[in-house]
Amino acid sequence: MKLKAMRIFRTKNITPDDFDKSGLKRCLTGFDLTLLGIGAIVGTGIFVLTGIAAATQAGPAVILSFVIAGFACACAALAYAELASSIGGCGSAYGYSYAAFGELAAWIIGWDLILEYGIAVAAVANGWSGYFSNALGAIGLPLPEPLTRAPELGGIVNLPAGAIVLVLMALLIVGVKESARLNAVMVLVKLLTITIFISLAAFNINAANWDPFMPFGWFGHNGEGKPIGVLAGASIVFFAYIGFDAVSTAAEEAQHPKRDIPIGIIASLTFCTLIYVLVSGLLTGIVPYTELNVSSPVTHALQLLGFNGASAFVATGVIAGLTTVMLVMYYALTRIIFAMSRDGLLPLVVSTVNPRTQTPVRIILVCGLLIAAVAALVPLGDLAELVNIGTLVAFVLVCAGVIVLRITNPNIPRPFKTPAGSLFPILGILFCGALMAFLPPLTWYRFIMWLFIGLIVYFGYSIRHSTLVNKL
Repeated sequence: MKLKAMRIFRTKNITPDDFDKSGLKRCLTGFDLTLLGIGAIVGTGIFVLTGIAAATQAGPAVILSFVIAGFACACAALAYAELASSIGGCGSAYGYSYAAFGELAAWIIGWDLILEYGIAVAAVANGWSGYFSNALGAIGLPLPEPLTRAPELGGIVNLPAGAIVLVLMALLIVGVKESARLNAVMVLVKLLTITIFISLAAFNINAANWDPFMPFGWFGHNGEGKPIGVLAGASIVFFAYIGFDAVSTAAEEAQHPKRDIPIGIIASLTFCTLIYVLVSGLLTGIVPYTELNVSSPVTHALQLLGFNGASAFVATGVIAGLTTVMLVMYYALTRIIFAMSRDGLLPLVVSTVNPRTQTPVRIILVCGLLIAAVAALVPLGDLAELVNIGTLVAFVLVCAGVIVLRITNPNIPRPFKTPAGSLFPILGILFCGALMAFLPPLTWYRFIMWLFIGLIVYFGYSIRHSTLVNKL
C-alpha cells in the first residue's frame, strides 16, 4: 500500500526528449496554433449560445457574461502558457497535472478531458447537422426527417451528425498538417462571415433594444429553479471558450513548443474574446433579446432585418465554423488519449503511431466510431453544461499547478512567466471555481458519476499498468 500511495502522488518530470521520441511529426508553427485555437473557439459560442444566453439568462448584459468568462479563461490561459513554456506540455491539462500533482490527479483530469472533448464533438455535430439539413432543404434537396433525428426524438438516426464525424476521422488519419490547412481555410471563411454580420449590424442598431440592459440581474433563479442572471450566463457561455486549451495538446507536434504554444494560446483567446464581446453587443442591439432563443440567432437576426441573402451566406459560414470546432476538439481528444496510453494509464496498444501518416490511427478510429454513434443516436441537449464543468475543473488544476511548481521546482527555466507573481493563477482558481458554483445541480451529479467510474477504471487497471511502476 505504501508503494501504491507513492506512485499515486509521484509527479512526472517531462523533458523535450519525451516529445522527440513520441513519433509524432513536428510541423505546426505559432501561426498554425493560433488558427487552431480560433478554429476551436469561434463556433458554437458565437453562433448558438450568444442568443440563447441573452434570451434566457442575461439579456443584453450577456456582454458582461462574455467578459467575465473571458477573464476567467485569460487567467487560465496565462497559466497554460507558463506551463507549456516550462515543461513543454503533454496532453493538455493532463500533462501539467502529472508534473504538478502526480499520477492520480493526472488520471482524474485526463478522464475528465476525455468526457469534455468527446461530448463537445458529439454536441457540435448535432448542431452542425441542423444547419446542414436546413441548407439542403433551402436548395431543394431535403433529407427525410427520420434521417436527421435521434430515435428519442422520433427519428431513426441523425445521419449528417454521424457522417461529419466520420469525415473528420478520415481527415485526421491522413495527417495533422493537412488538417491544419483545412482548418486555416475554414477559419478564414467564418471570419469573413462574422465580418459581414458586423458590417450589416453596425448600421441597424436600435438602442432601445438594450433597455433594460440587465433584466435578470447578476444572479437569481427562474420559476423552475434554474439559475439566471449575468453570472449564470457566464457559466453557460464559458462553453464558447473551451477551445483555447486544445492548443496545448499540440505541444508534441509544434516546431518550437516553448515559444509557439504560449503564442497560440494567448493570441487566439485575446482575438476571440474581442469578437465575442463585439458580436454579442451588436446582436442584442439589432433585435430584442427575447427574439434570440433559437438555435441560429445570428442568421435569425439578419432575417428579421430583411437580409435574407446575407443570412444564407452566414449560414454557410456557420457550417464551416462548426466544422473547425469539431476538428480541433476531435484532434485534442486523440492526443490526450495518446498521452495517457503512453503513460500506461490506458492500454499501450492504442498509442501506436502509424509510420506512414505519423498519426495515432487506432485512437482516431476508435474515438471516431464512438463519437459518430453518439452523435447519430443520442440527443445531447444539456450536456454542454457537463462539458463546462469538466473544463472548469481542468482550468482550476492548471492554475494551481503553476503555484505548486513554483514552490516544488523554482529553478526550472520559464521562457514565459505569468506576470504579477501568483495573482492571476489565484484569480483563475477563484473565478473558475465561482463559475462552477453557478451550474445546475444535475450537472454536478452527472460529473461526479463520471469521475466515480473513472476511479474504478484507475484502481482496477491503470494503477497496475502505469509506466511509473518500473521507476519505483
